[in-house]
Amino acid sequence: MKNKITGRSAFLALLKDEGITHLFGNPGTTELPIMHALKDHPDLTYVMAMQESLVVAIADGYSRASGKLVACNVHVAPGLGNAMGSLYNAQFTGTPMILTAGQQEQGHGLMEPVLYGPLVRMAEPLVKWAVEVTRLEDLPRIVRRAAKVAMTPPTGPVFISLPGDILNAEAGIDLGRSTRIDARVKPSDEALKAFAARLLKAERPVIVTMDEVVKSDALKEAAELAELLGAAAYQSSTPYGSHFLSESPSFAGTLARVQKVARDTLAPYDLLIALGGDPLRMSVYSEVDALPDGLGIVQIGLVDWEIAKNYGAEIALKADLKETLRALIPVLNPSALVLFCPAAYVAEAEDAPFGPRFQGVLRATRDEDYAASPAFAALDRFEGRLLLVLGGEDAVIPAEVLAQYAQRARRAKSVEVLRLAGAGHKLHEWLPAHPRDHARVLEAALRTLA
Repeated sequence: MKNKITGRSAFLALLKDEGITHLFGNPGTTELPIMHALKDHPDLTYVMAMQESLVVAIADGYSRASGKLVACNVHVAPGLGNAMGSLYNAQFTGTPMILTAGQQEQGHGLMEPVLYGPLVRMAEPLVKWAVEVTRLEDLPRIVRRAAKVAMTPPTGPVFISLPGDILNAEAGIDLGRSTRIDARVKPSDEALKAFAARLLKAERPVIVTMDEVVKSDALKEAAELAELLGAAAYQSSTPYGSHFLSESPSFAGTLARVQKVARDTLAPYDLLIALGGDPLRMSVYSEVDALPDGLGIVQIGLVDWEIAKNYGAEIALKADLKETLRALIPVLNPSALVLFCPAAYVAEAEDAPFGPRFQGVLRATRDEDYAASPAFAALDRFEGRLLLVLGGEDAVIPAEVLAQYAQRARRAKSVEVLRLAGAGHKLHEWLPAHPRDHARVLEAALRTLA
């Protein structure tokens, strides 16, 4: 025989079993049963705000900071109305949230008491699912379904109307069990190879990141992809959080929501790599299109509505970003590198045109400054075989730069340094005149690339 439990206590027990640790709310008379039951659930922290828009906004922020499912409770129709602006934000950001409101007792609503309203119809435009509980026996199934729906990509808020008679009723009910859908899928090997080939074909790729990068915990992988490709990375024109690692040398800021500015920013590139949803969501109308003519797009994301929503994509992959990037990066990573007299510059020099300004930056660069050069970012993660062919008398590349190349390849499978005695910086001129050294270099290169 099932143990008897009240609706109010069952509701809180179900929330806790779904991983809820905080209940955010602004209670009124219809929520008093929940307040009464809180004393029996001391491990559930109640956070009160003085207005419903704040209740939902605080819960939204808590979820976005923690990545967890959240729950909040507001007071009947006016309370839900107050919460609508914040609920719109939660829908926009895809926040997994269970929003509930106390409702008048079933039957009493027919008399249209003070503060009564059709809660489900009010909430429906802004949530993934909205429902009113009409039997205590259905409460576990509804809460379990709500949590599953909220947490399944595309994540988002759900709404449950809780009539007072349901919360105060008592019955022997089975609380069921929690369900989470694993959506961390990755593309087929064929699709991944085609995607990688398109990236490598691009001469000037640019990356634009959206919120899915955060939701899939792919910030590190997105930065690694950008640095591997030598691509600038922008946050989308409507970021609602940090969508790229700002400490990465590839980070270029946020795209503007003004069409002409965004178009001018993207004009130098030949391929846009969209990681997540809509990369070019604008504010006001403009006759200027944000996407430059001829700029191709490839895109990865789980939310199919957002993929190629406004601009067609050459390749579109419905897949989890983290899992896809983790599979993609090794395909893009070279298994071997042969570098001849490799240079490295500090970031200021890379942005300076050749000429007096460039020379001035080089003269001001100290040996210890080279360690922070963007040239070494990809080398830090290189796991293949590395061959460095250096001129023994190279007067162009500082010794500290050459030392950094050997030292920074810590994860490389092997590092071979071939220093050619008597050679200067222009090996392409020196080697043909020295056949023995030419043969040594050729043999070492073939060994490395084999």
